[in-house]
Amino acid sequence: MTKITLKANKRDVFGRKVKKLRQDGLIPANVFGKKIKSESISVDKREFEKVFKEAGETQIIDLSGKPVLISEVQRHPVSGDYLHVDFRQVDLTEAIKAHIPVVLEGDSPAEKQSIGTVVQQVHEIEVEALPSDLPERITVDQSVLAEVDQAIFVKDLKVNSKVKVLADGDTIVAKVEPPLKEEVVETPPAPAEGSTEGEAPTEGEAVKPAEGEKTAAEEPKQEENNKS
Repeated sequence: MTKITLKANKRDVFGRKVKKLRQDGLIPANVFGKKIKSESISVDKREFEKVFKEAGETQIIDLSGKPVLISEVQRHPVSGDYLHVDFRQVDLTEAIKAHIPVVLEGDSPAEKQSIGTVVQQVHEIEVEALPSDLPERITVDQSVLAEVDQAIFVKDLKVNSKVKVLADGDTIVAKVEPPLKEEVVETPPAPAEGSTEGEAPTEGEAVKPAEGEKTAAEEPKQEENNKS
């Protein structure tokens, strides 16, 4: 494994003054650990970006001679700029707990045949191992998923014997779900050609009275006949 290194500088600036550090291309950071006193440092932004991309939160970094893991990265919610980083110093001879990303690989026959959709339910798993034995990721071969309701469980994951998985073995990591049924919206049938059902009379068109109903033109004549 290639050694990943990052230079740290002691930091004497705190509070609102760290804004000037960021303007100068530095990220304020802290180093903490089980047997050490927390230390305030700063790291170069460009160098940290490279290291973070390579190491993530699971690979050991040589931080100016100290073995550390990236513990937490704070970023601006809008710009995405790095605001602060916490490094966790570790003892290479002592097992630690860490959350490892779970990544699906391969093609599911169920999806290829449109039988169902593979839904990943677990995206990271807690494990325990020596810092140098922590895997970068845990891969899951989804080519075994060929039928609806078929699933891969935590107990099915393949990890190095030096790594202890702490999650419940019966937890579902990925499962084939049936395809969603499209809701059919029924539309009323169109009226037959030539049908006038529901249509208003056009301008100038006479309205035929119902049986026994008199028209407005007939009513005055009836009144005149009564008078005579």
